[in-house]
Amino acid sequence: MADTDRPLTVREKLRLTLRRRRSGSGFWYGLGIELIWPFAMFLPKIVFRGGEHVPRSGGALLALNHVSFADPIFDTAFVVANGRMPRYLAKSELWKVPVVRSVLAGGRHIPVHRATSRATDAYRDAVEALNRGEVVAFYPEGTYTADPDGWPMKAKNGIGRIAVVTGVPVIPVANWGTQEALPPGALPRLFPRRRVRVVAGPPVDLSAFVGKPRTRTNLDAATAAIMTDITKLVADLRGEQAPDAAYDPGPERPAAAS
Repeated sequence: MADTDRPLTVREKLRLTLRRRRSGSGFWYGLGIELIWPFAMFLPKIVFRGGEHVPRSGGALLALNHVSFADPIFDTAFVVANGRMPRYLAKSELWKVPVVRSVLAGGRHIPVHRATSRATDAYRDAVEALNRGEVVAFYPEGTYTADPDGWPMKAKNGIGRIAVVTGVPVIPVANWGTQEALPPGALPRLFPRRRVRVVAGPPVDLSAFVGKPRTRTNLDAATAAIMTDITKLVADLRGEQAPDAAYDPGPERPAAAS
């Protein structure tokens, strides 16, 4: 096993716990992080890598792969451990769930109103959050992957549009192992302890799209560039060769998982 995949030691976890970002969470989001943090950090074997790529200030898009409902837990732990407080795009139905809506609203997360007259609100709110210097976490696939082998699938171009409009750095982030800790449609598997790895890469090179018309072709290409970098990170985590072409789920997508 490469040293870069060495799980965090108890001492390292305790140090991250004491030094992690707490400001800017709001009461309910902060309380949720406090309650979940011990389980996320101390039950699995956690590997964090590439945290130096998360900007310490200013707006940034985090583009993440999605393999489990547990992804936001570990992705949040990774980002918070690296000094930022992520804001997620999440399906608007979650704002109707007691307690959950308090966590989401208090944490200034962004509701996604699918197939309604408010469908563009998420785009506007994400741009505003980035312009005021927030870190916005985005699952470009819209839900956990439908690829039979768990590889990132083809994404819609929302993240490409936001990236091109705002010009903020887009940081690819990959995780592997959450699908074993909490498989889709199954109960959590806590024992034996699972290895969960989260790694960030350098900003995606989107210079080819600067100043170009915001056509569907260009936005699709920008999104594909982002997904390519995410997939490379996933391939590195898995130690496998990614498919030549991303799985295409077609025009219809299930509701966002997070």
